[in-house]
Amino acid sequence: MRNRSAPLPFPIVTESRVLAGRYRITGHLARGGMADVFEAEDLALGRRVAVKILHQRFASDEAFVARFRREAQAAANLSHPNIVSIYDFGAEGDTYFMVMEVIEGRTLRDIRRTEGALLPRRAAEIAAEAAAALTVAHQAGVFHRDIKPGNIMLTPDGSVKVTDFGIARALDDSEELTRTGAVIGTATYFSPEQAQGMPADARSDIYSLGVVLYELLCGQAPFTGESPVAVAYQHVSEYAVPPSGINPDVPAELEAIVEKAMEKDPARRYQTAAELRNDLLRYLRGEVPTSMPAAAVPAAPAVHPADSAAATRLMSTPPPPPTVPPDETARHVAQYPAEPRSQTSYILAIVALLLVLAGSIFFLFRLLAAPGGEEQAAATVTVPELSGLTASEAFQRITDLGLVPQQREEPSDTVDPGIVIGTDPAVGAEVAPGSSVVVIISSGTEEYPIPRIIDETEEVARQRIQDDGFQVGEVTYQDSQDYAAGIVFDQRPSAGSTAAPNTVIDLWVSNGPLVLTVPSLAGTTEQTASSELTRQGFEQVEVVQEFSNDVLEGFVIRTEPEAGALSQRDDTITLYVSQGPEPFELDDLAGQTETEARSYASDNGLVLIVDPETVDVTGASGLDGLIAAQDPVAGSEVKFGDEVHVQLGKIIEVTVPDLLGMSEEDATAALADVGLTLNVVSTVDVTVESGLENRVAEQDPLAGAKVTDGTVVEVMLGKVPPPEPAPAP
Repeated sequence: MRNRSAPLPFPIVTESRVLAGRYRITGHLARGGMADVFEAEDLALGRRVAVKILHQRFASDEAFVARFRREAQAAANLSHPNIVSIYDFGAEGDTYFMVMEVIEGRTLRDIRRTEGALLPRRAAEIAAEAAAALTVAHQAGVFHRDIKPGNIMLTPDGSVKVTDFGIARALDDSEELTRTGAVIGTATYFSPEQAQGMPADARSDIYSLGVVLYELLCGQAPFTGESPVAVAYQHVSEYAVPPSGINPDVPAELEAIVEKAMEKDPARRYQTAAELRNDLLRYLRGEVPTSMPAAAVPAAPAVHPADSAAATRLMSTPPPPPTVPPDETARHVAQYPAEPRSQTSYILAIVALLLVLAGSIFFLFRLLAAPGGEEQAAATVTVPELSGLTASEAFQRITDLGLVPQQREEPSDTVDPGIVIGTDPAVGAEVAPGSSVVVIISSGTEEYPIPRIIDETEEVARQRIQDDGFQVGEVTYQDSQDYAAGIVFDQRPSAGSTAAPNTVIDLWVSNGPLVLTVPSLAGTTEQTASSELTRQGFEQVEVVQEFSNDVLEGFVIRTEPEAGALSQRDDTITLYVSQGPEPFELDDLAGQTETEARSYASDNGLVLIVDPETVDVTGASGLDGLIAAQDPVAGSEVKFGDEVHVQLGKIIEVTVPDLLGMSEEDATAALADVGLTLNVVSTVDVTVESGLENRVAEQDPLAGAKVTDGTVVEVMLGKVPPPEPAPAP
């Protein structure tokens, strides 16, 4: 169990918390190694966003905060349809956050877990879009360093989004991680150099993307182990089972792309993500990728010199495959599953060898039959200049020289399709008779997929078209009942087709529905309500302030027209916004009983609080046990919900003075000074010697007694009795 006194590893963020006065948190989306991701509402723009908040345990670490800030700055400069957009970065106290677009969809990790291996073509399409995102990042000097299925998402329309540049670094900071041999990333998708703590670059991301493609094709990662260290070791020192050894449906062309992307030596991999993407696009177009070994490329048709253009074509004979070092061979066979193999492969191998032998004999006879016989066979042949010829013309020239033509297509913006670009070996090279010469044929201008920009804003659509190398054509604005104003609802050419760079794409942008439904906005803030009306296409919004005892100040009471009503887009929508309760003058509560005061407070929406301390009052005031004091005082402005504090009156108590020996006048004055009253009730006999004649001789209550204000003190005055008559003689 967690120690309750230990700090939480995640930020204390509750729903309804507002960051920077703008981003209101509405829910939790995901947790990462360095930060949590929350769903939020951008109150300024009225849109849903994702807010990534740095874990609190890192917030006090300046290095982590700096890394988080660099991540936001680096990622914010990357603008591409396949990269999650970063909108903002900020701090509030010790909470550091980054604001980005919300992506609806699933990660490749979730898809692979539920669906297993993907179809090879779909896997290649996903990898090509991810490679496009990496191309943009690498050109900006940013390396992802943690490419994995969990950081690649598919949206409902099938688009690919690369997210979480969580440990990316700008190019200037790339050495910082490796000074101490730190290893950053996820072990299953490490490049060998990352596993060894060496500097990572663009080729490291290519290796990781190759691992992801491998997993999509095979339904499992290439390397597994009991610990990350064990997996990292395999990336450095072992070769994976070829994809076709696990999934026989993986084509050889796609397998070659995976193997080149996952080369241990970075120098033997694709050097840029653009190269990897181009090979994937070649595979998707049905062409041979550049990663295919020359011996594995299907032989091009050769035309017999004596035949016409429609002559029967002969299959050229490929040279035997090159010898590879033992460790390279192990990559292909060491980890294949032990299972019975079909004899078909052996039969095909024998047939291939027979074809090789037949071809060799054919060319040998041609050479021996040529003038000069034995001398001609020993001479070398110069590769001729073929540029500008058609494919059939070039094959004819190569065949006439006793060489074996092979074909490779490459895109070209300057050479027409079907025309020779060059040869491999190059023009002028000396080769042995019977050698293979690759004739490079133009496939025409390379075409790229048209992006899907329906449902995007016009601004975003224009940017995506330009980023993908196309041009924005005619923009038509039309009313649309199904799309909000400013949203693209049609495009030509349509998404999914391919076209040459600079192809013009026409857009149809919505003016918004002509008739709109007034949304329910009661209880929302004035700013949110105004933004929502604008977002839905209303052009005129008026705000009217109104007092309300039921709705908090600043929140919408109602709209006019009311919620649910149909209204024209240019009609004025009036928002009635609460000013809070209307103020009024407070009555004088003095002299009322507590019950009467509570009734008054309830009728006027006030909260009456009776102070436990009383106020001293005189008996003459008549306030004993009644309201004697109030705050605010009578006549003050108060409003619904305010508190009114009152105190009850209590008659003061005084000490009875000592009146003995005082004259009636003095005693009356002494009692009046403390709020008491004198009452002479009778006289009492005293002696002359006592000095109390006509003075207070007795009092009740006695001196020192505590009595309430106004109490009557009864006294008896001294009286010397007349002398008794003398006795008679």
